[in-house]
Amino acid sequence: MVLRIKEKYEQEVIPAMIKKFNYKNKMAVPKIEKIVLNMGIGRAREDSKIIEEATDVISTITGQRPIITKSRKSISNFSIRKGMPVGCKVTLRSSKMYEFLDRLINVALARIRDFQGTSPKSFDGRGSYTLGIKEQLVFPEMDFDKVKTTLGMNITIVTNAKTDEEAKELLSFIGMPFQKEE
Repeated sequence: MVLRIKEKYEQEVIPAMIKKFNYKNKMAVPKIEKIVLNMGIGRAREDSKIIEEATDVISTITGQRPIITKSRKSISNFSIRKGMPVGCKVTLRSSKMYEFLDRLINVALARIRDFQGTSPKSFDGRGSYTLGIKEQLVFPEMDFDKVKTTLGMNITIVTNAKTDEEAKELLSFIGMPFQKEE
């Protein structure tokens, strides 16, 4: 199976990045290293079935079983004890990463109501980009009838770019729909 995003990266993005940033060779061009999906579930202390639903959602979307994250310390104001499950996450690499990124850019983001583009200010200073999605129903794999609660998630795209400018250009060449800066 040909991965469209990987093919586009190798044939279009690398020459465009070399031309724009004057890299010496194609190995100096930044690339996407991994994609991390994280779902924090604060309501898990009230209903333990939410954790199971969240893991099913992430495994359906990514095709990979997530790990359940547990609290590191007790916080009495939030009724959280040390070791309680508070979320789940999954890390995608290589072909699953490119496949997920293709579905995210071309299908899921297009299904968001009143979508104006992703924020170009969500870079962390080291070339990683984080995007928040409010509900899992934007992914076509999700069956609308089986969803009991809407769950949001954070999607972090980790690149090996040195600066945010390089990472933003990399993602925009790949096809990430950024908002127009005014």
